[in-house]
Amino acid sequence: MNEDLPLAAGDKVVAYTRATESEAIILYEDDNVLAADKPKGVESEAFYEKLKIGRELYFVHRLDRNTDGILVFAKTREAEKELIFGFKNRAFEKYYLAEVYGSFEKKSGTLVDYLVKDAEKAEVKIYKIPVKGSVKIETRYKTLKESGGTSLLEVELVTGKTHQIRAHLAFYGHFVIGDGKYGKESVNRLYKAKKQRLSAERIVFHFGGGALSYLDGKTIERKH
Repeated sequence: MNEDLPLAAGDKVVAYTRATESEAIILYEDDNVLAADKPKGVESEAFYEKLKIGRELYFVHRLDRNTDGILVFAKTREAEKELIFGFKNRAFEKYYLAEVYGSFEKKSGTLVDYLVKDAEKAEVKIYKIPVKGSVKIETRYKTLKESGGTSLLEVELVTGKTHQIRAHLAFYGHFVIGDGKYGKESVNRLYKAKKQRLSAERIVFHFGGGALSYLDGKTIERKH
């Protein structure tokens, strides 16, 4: 487009924006906290920048670019401090839905292994035993449905490390459908999946006190 194109009286100018970046579904909002549904394909930081226009808002956690679902933001500095503390100290219950390749023999369980982050490659590796630079991770899953060679899992993120769900499930051979990093391109093509089928579906707050204690036990869920 020619940005220097001269305009005359009566000319009509139309600007196009991506709806996924400019529109947001607000799931919950009060004086301290805002929870919104981030679409796939949008960076958490970019989503935050759009949401904070016209309001005071603070960034406290993130989702992968191609994971959609619940993002929680603080509206005050005090709420920011309490939310960051809650996320860092695993005080909240975080549940995801994941469509994965194949199926687990045990229909529910807890996976406990060790994760090493490779910052240069922007990926992580999983090990059965502790290795240099590793951290212990824990992921719980429950099979909700099996169909057409895939399974729909409810996943509870007990620890919260980079790419934990995607890499941990892939370590057991049940990678998230559509995952270009930890999955298989041939399988993604088979299921016509261009983005990972992983969504942050539900979060339950637990506060031991403080300004957000009124939210203790509150559940925020996506709308379908």
